[in-house]
Amino acid sequence: MSGAGEDAAAMVARALSRRPPAERPGFLRELLAHTAAGLVVIEGDRAAGEAVYRLADAVVARGGR
Repeated sequence: MSGAGEDAAAMVARALSRRPPAERPGFLRELLAHTAAGLVVIEGDRAAGEAVYRLADAVVARGGR
């Protein structure tokens, strides 16, 4: 993982650790939504759509519930 990726992972881990377990899934859903919206602004609809598609594909490949 790159330095920036490690920084992002550490930031998310810290944010999760400060929340009760029951609040963590909602936090992650909100984070995903805001991240996708940020990608739309920074990289455009197509790039953001591709990133969200890859995420969904990974969930399906993992056998998401």
